[in-house]
Amino acid sequence: MTRPFGYFVHHQGRGHAERCAAIAHALPVDRPLTIFCARDDIFPPLPAQATIVRIPSLFEPTGGELASADWVPTPSTLHCAPLGWPGIREAMATMACWFVEANPALMICDVSAEVAQLARICSVPHVKVLQHGDRSDAGHRAAYDGAAGLLAAFHADLAQPEWDADMRARTCFAGGLGVDTRVPERELARQRIGVGPDEEVILVMAGGGGGGFGQAPLGVGARSRPSARWMTIGPVVRDWHATEPTNIEHRGWVDNAADHVAAADLVIASTGNTTCQQILAAARPWLAVPEWRYFDEQHRKADALAAAGVACVRPHLPSSADAWTQAIVETLVTHRPERQRAMIADAPAADAAAWLEMLAARLWPERVAIADPERSI
Repeated sequence: MTRPFGYFVHHQGRGHAERCAAIAHALPVDRPLTIFCARDDIFPPLPAQATIVRIPSLFEPTGGELASADWVPTPSTLHCAPLGWPGIREAMATMACWFVEANPALMICDVSAEVAQLARICSVPHVKVLQHGDRSDAGHRAAYDGAAGLLAAFHADLAQPEWDADMRARTCFAGGLGVDTRVPERELARQRIGVGPDEEVILVMAGGGGGGFGQAPLGVGARSRPSARWMTIGPVVRDWHATEPTNIEHRGWVDNAADHVAAADLVIASTGNTTCQQILAAARPWLAVPEWRYFDEQHRKADALAAAGVACVRPHLPSSADAWTQAIVETLVTHRPERQRAMIADAPAADAAAWLEMLAARLWPERVAIADPERSI
């Protein structure tokens, strides 16, 4: 029987689950896949050989946690490991028991330094999903250094400069992994979202991993370019002091984000992975404004995007009409659509699945019986 793969999926946002589903469909049909996640409602349809095991969240309290042990320091090799949390104990025990019962070929971790280290401690080879950010701390280094391989859902040109040759050699770069990067035809997309063919459209989009951009600075931006039609999709943080002009509309959550991106003349967005891949695939002028994330993930990704010449970056939304004008002009002048499209692989899920299978074969080679030379005479 083919050894199964395990897969831990962090349940914040949907990008982790979408990557997992893409890989699941690209794996051989005889490769069983067991997915561990605190939610089972964030996944696209999965193939028959994939099973989801619900585990408690590793960071959301339920009320039964011990509050009197916070004085015990957390070692530098761990990030989130509070004492006295029954949910964490149950989640880790579920995975450890599965390690014993299933004897897996690989455990893919997207993402948790603690789960990656659990696999290594339990003598299970693991693949760590690589993310941008300031991750030179002991916890991340332990997860990366102990991994059989690293999986990056972005192009190799977006690697951070401090990732050395050894780290890159162990990394599978798969730009566009887990994201539907098919780009709708521009005019058709405009018809579907109700935009005229000659209108200038500035799209502001925010993903599900954060709270969205503030209403007030967007109002300043819309006033600075009154001839454009501004629209937002995703969350917007309401500001009591915001004064909005009539050329901005808030559409909230939409099911056709790809249509909105394809229809836009310029996109203003943060640097979450799904958002990045959609904009790069559509090759739209992009003003990238990173949001706060742990380990400065989006800020370091924005640095990589700027260095690769595929986005114009600002550390925050422009705070005046003049600053908005300068940012928009720079975004349009420095736009490099061919460079953006090159960031997306033709078949990233197939590439990642083939790499995982190669890794498993290298870790678990078939044992070939050596013939006894005396018996062969």
